[in-house]
Amino acid sequence: MSACPSFQTMKTSDFSYDLPEELIAQTPAEPRDSSRLLVYHRKTKQIEHRTFRDITEYLKAGDVLVVNRTKVLPARLFAHTQNGGAVEVLLLKRLRLDEWEVLVRPGRKCRAGTKLTVNEELSLEVLSVTETGERIVKFAYVGAFEDVLSRAGTMPLPPYIHEKLADPDRYQTVYCKENGSAAAPTAGLHFTPQLLQKLRGMGVEIVEVLLHVGLGTFRPVKVEDVEKHVMHSEYYEVSEEAAEKINRAKREGRRIVAVGTTSVRTLETVARSDGTVEAGSGETQIFLYPPYQMRCVDALITNFHLPESTLLMLVSCLCSREEVLHIYEVAVKERYRFFSFGDACLFL
Repeated sequence: MSACPSFQTMKTSDFSYDLPEELIAQTPAEPRDSSRLLVYHRKTKQIEHRTFRDITEYLKAGDVLVVNRTKVLPARLFAHTQNGGAVEVLLLKRLRLDEWEVLVRPGRKCRAGTKLTVNEELSLEVLSVTETGERIVKFAYVGAFEDVLSRAGTMPLPPYIHEKLADPDRYQTVYCKENGSAAAPTAGLHFTPQLLQKLRGMGVEIVEVLLHVGLGTFRPVKVEDVEKHVMHSEYYEVSEEAAEKINRAKREGRRIVAVGTTSVRTLETVARSDGTVEAGSGETQIFLYPPYQMRCVDALITNFHLPESTLLMLVSCLCSREEVLHIYEVAVKERYRFFSFGDACLFL
């Protein structure tokens, strides 16, 4: 599902930029809110360089801060075939109690019918191969799957992070609650409980939505014509209570500030033409790229994203592609840290 009208043909290469490899953050900032914050004022096109905890100076009473409460599963498994061949399995989405959609590497070892063993507690069988190359698998285990997975799995850090993560909780937000993601909603990694409490004390309303981050968020765009890219579906939920708070703010002219692109995609999935939202749950394949105009979201806190990614395209819906690429050029020059463990950007 594309959410953008075909006013012009956007090319994937239009969203490219040069990034020195040493600016790809390998470890999270400590403490969380000590990361840097680039603030972009869309009306004046002014850029400021701050620290993340300074975000209290840009948010105000009445703002609604929308966060994604998803929790990252230890979704990476290392298995072997009956012949002893090594296979890496990444859990993407739970389909039934013991059936999952997964990515496997190398794929040639995992045709339908292939059986894999993780350890004495956990094994799986490939049931089928999807059109796009994912596998549908059935797990065999005893007890609660989450318990078995907590012992067998590891945190699914992105491939550009080469350092070992000392504390797995640093790849979780402090407000995560519901297991289901194959990657963290990384904009939220900058918040501490103390910072959230300070924002509440200022009168900022914090509202939770849910989007389980899967392949849709991080699958690379492999076509040159942006409109031909198809997003992978991801599960979302917006409760009646969350919708009511957002809609009340919209009616009263208060800002909706999304934390991360996953919160944006959730809100824009359920947004009506007047910017209010409808409570609901289901699968979303929404793909946001210029010239799409945000309906619900007024401001965004996000990290710096990979070149030619759907996330960079989404951010370009808040201002022009040219502005975003200029911001990234400035961020490179100022030696900001990029990607999952990197610094943050606030679009006001």
